[in-house]
Amino acid sequence: MDPFRIEVESVSHEDLPTVEIPTTFNVSPLSGQTSCSFSQDLQDPHVPTAPLQEPPAPTPKSQGQLIPTSYLPSMLGVSCTGKFSCSTSTLCFARSAQCDGVSDCADGEDELQCVRLSGRSSVLQINSRGVWGTVCSTNWDHKLGYSACKQLGYSSYISSRSLPLSSVESAFQANLVSVNLSHPDLHTSNIIISMVFPWLPPADCGSRPMFRSRIVGGNVSKPGQFPWQASLHYQNRHLCGGSIITPRWIVTAAHCVYGFATNTMLWAVQVGLTDQPINGVLSRSLEKIVYHARYQPKGLNYDIALLKLTEPLTFNGTTPICLPNYGERFEEGKMCWISGWGATVDGGDGVSMHSAQVPVLSSRDCSGPGVYQGAISPWMVCAGYLEGGKDSCQGDSGGPLACEESSVWKLAGATSWGYGCAGRNNPAMYTLISHALTWIHQQMEVNSTVGTVYWCTEELCWWQTVLQYC
Repeated sequence: MDPFRIEVESVSHEDLPTVEIPTTFNVSPLSGQTSCSFSQDLQDPHVPTAPLQEPPAPTPKSQGQLIPTSYLPSMLGVSCTGKFSCSTSTLCFARSAQCDGVSDCADGEDELQCVRLSGRSSVLQINSRGVWGTVCSTNWDHKLGYSACKQLGYSSYISSRSLPLSSVESAFQANLVSVNLSHPDLHTSNIIISMVFPWLPPADCGSRPMFRSRIVGGNVSKPGQFPWQASLHYQNRHLCGGSIITPRWIVTAAHCVYGFATNTMLWAVQVGLTDQPINGVLSRSLEKIVYHARYQPKGLNYDIALLKLTEPLTFNGTTPICLPNYGERFEEGKMCWISGWGATVDGGDGVSMHSAQVPVLSSRDCSGPGVYQGAISPWMVCAGYLEGGKDSCQGDSGGPLACEESSVWKLAGATSWGYGCAGRNNPAMYTLISHALTWIHQQMEVNSTVGTVYWCTEELCWWQTVLQYC
């Protein structure tokens, strides 16, 4: 198909903070350890981790000691604050070089993730030279929708709709990007367009067609209640939970797979089950395991991973959960659900899937004295009860914190860490999915077998799709 011309009219800015703090996790097989605490060496994924500790004091470099080259840029006064940083090197550059059609990072990551969905209405936005703009078009068609979905890492395009400008959040009304269906050589056909917004549902997600009704302190889950729930098996034993987000991709926690991501043959994902173990359930082997490049086993940030299945799932009794959109928040006090096969008492095992309804807590409450005292970062969301009683526990790691918005279920968090299980002032911490969206879509895009092309010149952007179906 012909390329499409896109004009960028104004600018915006976005940056991602990086916070490094100490660690504790909730990982355990069903037949594994009898403690909620875990060792930090992670030599075996079934070994529990140690409780939260104060970070060690910095050790000064003694004279004559070699300095790793990776430290040299910061020692020479080079700062990457406010700039785009390549994850595989120390290179950083102005954000205006992002999504400009020129690969500045060795792996081209600065030209990935140039499309996103934002706000409550899934407003389509594109990035050109580090600037996010909202897409407007009177001639939106399925080819453009297909291309946008591909660049988000999805294997298909469902549908789109138009919204009036006044119906979306004010943050998305200022910076507008026009899409014209003219050939790039026909510059005279650049027409003023009306203010409407394509809406791109990433998948037929967030529904529970097989269920209609109402972990620690929770209830045994009914079939179909959490159709996006996955069980991650390592050497034929349940190790962690996960969430189905597409027919090929599962979201889980990085600490579930760290150190064991290279041998995918030892792993399998099971879906559509409520009891462990059980024969005859839908099981898929893994093609690839990807965890965040900045994740460290002794840190709490970037605790996010993706599992790519060797074959797509068939949604017969299972459905994906919707990802949240950029800028979408789950307010303090909102009641959400946790689920998994983790222990139902501190130190026990879980055989049936359990679930519990828990409120989202504010970072202020969870980082206060007597709770986690400043250990909360923008990568985390806290949920549970400060008085204890309901919580995620061993074996729940990587599983969903699911919140319902307008009858659509969205993945708010992935179970990450906490002190013990369901103790007073020890609510569970979850990786905040809305903060990890850039990484999630980037990995899905770069590991997709379907090609899309998006590049920009001085003032125009060309958007082209290569129609190679999976």
